[in-house]
Amino acid sequence: MKHFKKIMAYALTLFSLAACQKETSILTPDKTVPEEALLSQPGQNEDGNGNGLVGGTKHVYILSNEVSGNALLEYKRTNEGYLVLHTAYNTGGTGTGGGLGNQGAVIYTGDESALLAVNPGSNSISSFKVTGNGLQFKSTVASGGMRPVSIAQHDDIVYVLNAGGNGNISGFKLGNNKKLTPIPNSTRPLSSNASGAAQISFVRDGGVLVITEKATNKIITYTVNEYGMPGAMHSLVSSSPTPFGFAPAANGNIFVSEAVGGAPGASVLSSYQISNSGAITLINGSVGAGQSAACWVVITNNGQYAYTTNTASNNLSNFNVNTNTGSISVNTAIAATSQMGPIDADLSNNSKYLYVLNAGSHSISAYAVANNGSLTNIQTVTGLPASANGLAAR
Repeated sequence: MKHFKKIMAYALTLFSLAACQKETSILTPDKTVPEEALLSQPGQNEDGNGNGLVGGTKHVYILSNEVSGNALLEYKRTNEGYLVLHTAYNTGGTGTGGGLGNQGAVIYTGDESALLAVNPGSNSISSFKVTGNGLQFKSTVASGGMRPVSIAQHDDIVYVLNAGGNGNISGFKLGNNKKLTPIPNSTRPLSSNASGAAQISFVRDGGVLVITEKATNKIITYTVNEYGMPGAMHSLVSSSPTPFGFAPAANGNIFVSEAVGGAPGASVLSSYQISNSGAITLINGSVGAGQSAACWVVITNNGQYAYTTNTASNNLSNFNVNTNTGSISVNTAIAATSQMGPIDADLSNNSKYLYVLNAGSHSISAYAVANNGSLTNIQTVTGLPASANGLAAR
């Protein structure tokens, strides 16, 4: 029986890996919307059940990733954090119909003026302008490689991580019109032709790109100059195997989930420091909460709490973060249970709500976040495509 349980846990893990300034409160004001704008008017913008919507200014987006045509599924968010499915936007590309083993397939730009998404089935990426009422399609361009899985952005520079073929990264300019244009000669290789790359993101105010590689157990970086051109590559073997998703924070710190090949109860979170030159240094390695297939990471705006989604354990873990040193410790090993196969996650831009995409049950779990980092489940949204991937919240 014990052997059977191990086999089942390992099988689910394979599914997940293939698919896998200080403030006293994390409930900070929303970055782009004044507080009074969050108050919906009685009888207006309601979902039919009396739940007041947020004037069309707050959304959660999921990528459908369907072979027949990729789309961004738009959910409006109420004042109380509940989601209401509103519409879908075609990306002009296609999906793969299955898991991507990634984090960051769909992202808001830092100023929340645009939304960027990958089309892994058609080797392209798409951009949308964010308006008060939703999205306006702007462009779809070739990704510069095969099977794009993750996007990073800083100011007008965008980089995509292509995980297919030999794997690479490739750069783009994001114009004032929110259209993407390739940066000539910006494509660079990964550390191996079979790296199993999972995520790309900027740190150091856009001066360094960070990429995690599941198959090589490496974290790699590229410096990026003011024109968006990459410099030299740096790499470091991760503290534990299978570095997957990560959350960038202040001072060049990143917090990386390391799934340890999906071994039951062995997943950990590690923190690293990225210097301005791209050098990578371990701060605090292999802090475990006894859970399985921790693959996705998010961190609150004040930098004090990090959450991992544990795909094979069907739950979330909460970690304390020292904002001065970047060290981490377990806050709550099982901070919340989820539906089957939690993968992508994101926090609303005031860190008041946490949303998790569940690949196994094709659903979204919504949680209220307390000042001490604890989670309370407030809603489960069902009916997503089985291929759904990526989640961006505001």
